[in-house]
Amino acid sequence: MSSESSNNLEGCDVKVSNLKYPVARKDESVVETHHGVEIKDVYRWLEDPDSEETKKFIEEQNKISQPFLESCDARPKISEKLTKLWNFEKYGCPMKYGKYYYFHKNTGLQNQSAIYQQDSLDGEPRLFFDPNALSSDGTIALVKKSFSHDGKYMAYGLSENGSDWFKIHIRDVETGRDFEEILEKLKFSEITWTKDNKGFFYSCYPNQEGAADGSETNATENEKLYYHYLGRAQEADILVAEYPEEPNWQVVSEISDCGKYLLIFIDKDFQGVLVHYADLEGQTEISSKLEVKKIIDKFEFEYSYITNTGSKMYFRTNNGAANYRIVVIDLENPTEDNWQTLVPEHASDVLHWAQCVDGNKLVLHYVHDVKSLLQVNSLETGELLGVFDLDIGNIDAFWGDKSESELFYKFSSYLTPGIIYHFDFKWKNFSPKVLRSTKLNLEGFSPSDYRVEQVFYESKDSTKIPMFVVYKNSNTEQRTPRPCFLYGYGGFNSIMNPSFSIKNLMFIETFDGVVAHPNLRGGGEYGEKWHRAGRLLNKQNVFDDFQAAAEFLIAKNYTTKDRLVIKGISNGGLLVGACINQRPDLFGAAVAQVGVMDMLRYHKFTIGYIWCSEYGDPDEKEHFENLLKYSPLHNVRTPKSAEEEYPSTLVITADHDDRVSPLHSLKFVAALQEAVRNSEYQKNPILLRVYSKAGHGEGKPTSKIIEEATDVLTFILRSLNIDKVNL
Repeated sequence: MSSESSNNLEGCDVKVSNLKYPVARKDESVVETHHGVEIKDVYRWLEDPDSEETKKFIEEQNKISQPFLESCDARPKISEKLTKLWNFEKYGCPMKYGKYYYFHKNTGLQNQSAIYQQDSLDGEPRLFFDPNALSSDGTIALVKKSFSHDGKYMAYGLSENGSDWFKIHIRDVETGRDFEEILEKLKFSEITWTKDNKGFFYSCYPNQEGAADGSETNATENEKLYYHYLGRAQEADILVAEYPEEPNWQVVSEISDCGKYLLIFIDKDFQGVLVHYADLEGQTEISSKLEVKKIIDKFEFEYSYITNTGSKMYFRTNNGAANYRIVVIDLENPTEDNWQTLVPEHASDVLHWAQCVDGNKLVLHYVHDVKSLLQVNSLETGELLGVFDLDIGNIDAFWGDKSESELFYKFSSYLTPGIIYHFDFKWKNFSPKVLRSTKLNLEGFSPSDYRVEQVFYESKDSTKIPMFVVYKNSNTEQRTPRPCFLYGYGGFNSIMNPSFSIKNLMFIETFDGVVAHPNLRGGGEYGEKWHRAGRLLNKQNVFDDFQAAAEFLIAKNYTTKDRLVIKGISNGGLLVGACINQRPDLFGAAVAQVGVMDMLRYHKFTIGYIWCSEYGDPDEKEHFENLLKYSPLHNVRTPKSAEEEYPSTLVITADHDDRVSPLHSLKFVAALQEAVRNSEYQKNPILLRVYSKAGHGEGKPTSKIIEEATDVLTFILRSLNIDKVNL
């Protein structure tokens, strides 16, 4: 496992020029005119996942990609080493519901983490719920859970084959038995128990037609809010709120800490939320639609509920604060001119989340230059009460409750797999105790053997972009080029924190590699201003930032073009697709996973319409013209020189991805392969790998994660100039 070899292994050639790509039928009759521009969509037929022609296309693609990956002599050793690295105990934060503590645990290679129950923190853990017992291949995942306020019941959501759809089951905590009813047709719903523990609110799509298993492409519309009483069939559930005139609205519910108010958050396209509420006081039984009143009635800003004292509601919001602030809104006079700011916006740090604990305290998680800060403020005055000391890294998980004095949080970093801390406000100082510390299954592992750098480089427009670079220390001070794994996302206000990854460590350990994570515009690392600088008409900034990261890494001698691989997932898959079209000369290899590739039709499938605030609505002329400039599918071209040769490219998707439909990847690869088929300059392979019984990513079993990572690492080995392999 520790021997070194070159990558000149039989069956692991760097260049493969004898691949014969299947010929995908081109339907020249599919032509549409958008805003005066004629668009041909010759692979429109690949949008039908159930057609025999689409199934044959996928089968033929896998017949090329699987042998390419599986014929490499190093693949079994990569799989063996990766499996060994993955085999260590992983823990989640403890949570307290009723009289018991709960925590998630994976013994190492279990496909899904199980839930354990304890009478006390030092009590003997006992297995409470094991998703691994539900399917032999681990493709049934626990994706949602919510305990009743008295802790007697757990409502939980199960998803199959990676789909976003899930079904709710309800378990009696003491007996371990489930109620007979099963609630169906849910996607992204919360489970919101009423304080009387009689039942809960949930959102579903009752009118969804056809398949609702993740294989469908049709849009999900007309979500409605229901109340479910324990012991009743779903058909008897009470419709409490609906918005039939707005089929694209998504509805999420939350109960106030006092139990008096039901809060309803409405989203349609990630561009702010509406906030409505219903007064539940005095209602002994919910039997009809609720009287809903408005707090926020415009889609402009984000609002997340923290807690309340009587009619005064505490929200985290970016209204008037690009880095977020905490405001108090009194339901008796909710107009904006009556709001009070409890915690003002920080000049540079982003308030990522806030949680009320111990009755009158707020735990605030800030992000400072992409690193976590954790502090406690007073709920009454907003003043700072204390700060938890953190290393450079990220708070992965947190649990705390207004009714409890103790809290738990999990810290990780690029070199720290997980430390779980416990703190109780009954203690006299802000000195949390280590409850659990994760140990890797890597002999001789020491963080001191590695370097983690945060660098700031200039993008095309001179904006400074932060980037973390991780690699193993060398015996010399002079930097020599190494294989480099450059990963990016840049979208949806998402923050890419410095968290631990076995796949990153495997790349560094196996190839003596460098891992680089740039914090591209479009993310939330510096608040809403950073997000807006990379969305809509500014989306090209994200691609420029990523390309500038590659140029920086090459210029500073971290790597060379022939040693550089880029990867992105989902919105990051779009990033990779756009960048290999725009700058193929920069990269040696590329992995685009479950990417959004058809930017002119993305809004027509599953939940794609809610991304219009991020990408722009293709039905509007200004956004159509902008999307057409970078849409990966519509900017594929035939290489006319060696500099225009596409890097070795692996496109990955899954047959049950109902968030970014596989059709994006299928159409993109069909276009790429057709474009390079007869090019004398294209020697690098263009491959499509479609996984079965898998989805966008959530709930993916460990076995499939390892299989996928093995494929990616094997592809990198076959594609890059790697002169040292530690297997």
